[in-house]
Amino acid sequence: MTDTKRIALVTGANKGIGLEIARQLAEAGVAVVLGARDLTRGQDAANGLAETGLAAEAIEIDLNDEKTIASAAEQIAARHGRLDILVNNAGIVDAEDGPPSAATTGAARRLMETNFLGTLAVTQAMLPLLRRSSAGRIVNLSTTLGSLAINGDPTSPYYEARLIGYNASKAALNMLTVQLAAELKDTPIVVNSVAPGYVRTDLTGGNGFMSPAEGARLPVKYALLGSDAASGRFVEPQGDAPW
Repeated sequence: MTDTKRIALVTGANKGIGLEIARQLAEAGVAVVLGARDLTRGQDAANGLAETGLAAEAIEIDLNDEKTIASAAEQIAARHGRLDILVNNAGIVDAEDGPPSAATTGAARRLMETNFLGTLAVTQAMLPLLRRSSAGRIVNLSTTLGSLAINGDPTSPYYEARLIGYNASKAALNMLTVQLAAELKDTPIVVNSVAPGYVRTDLTGGNGFMSPAEGARLPVKYALLGSDAASGRFVEPQGDAPW
């Protein structure tokens, strides 16, 4: 692995859409670090990519354990000296989530802790490395369910998808995109929220209209944006998504 390549960290990359994002970035010539809570599973995934000639390695990173986040940043700094791409893919759903009247507060708390606060912690830890890049890219994996406008639109097919914890955690993630893009507007770092679509993964219980490979395409596109890249957008496969 050589530092002339762009360096990317993809969280939650040992399976599903995260693994496919890592694969497609590596196929585009990026050296990919696969973040995983279970390092053994992460290494197995990275080895699978490496066996096909792709530049991939694994690192332990648990969004609920800031020690692993700090350690991951230190290891990436030691091995590569910088980070060019951060894909905040890791996230969870919770069986105790549901409409506001029925979801447990424990579920809502777990979802916010992982999907928002964990992502915030990773982003803060990696920002010093992204600042060393000539063209840093941050992609936050969001969802159409994180749109306040769509949640409130009775004509939307997502109107009945009332998951207060999950939807609120992704709305909070979108706020991170908006504020971080504004904070970094005078830097080469570009930040966007990407809703990949309804993808068949463990997260969706195997339901969805898209394969993980298809779902990875839009996040990868935004991870590889060129010098004319717009920042602070919320996009889905059909185009711009309403906040």
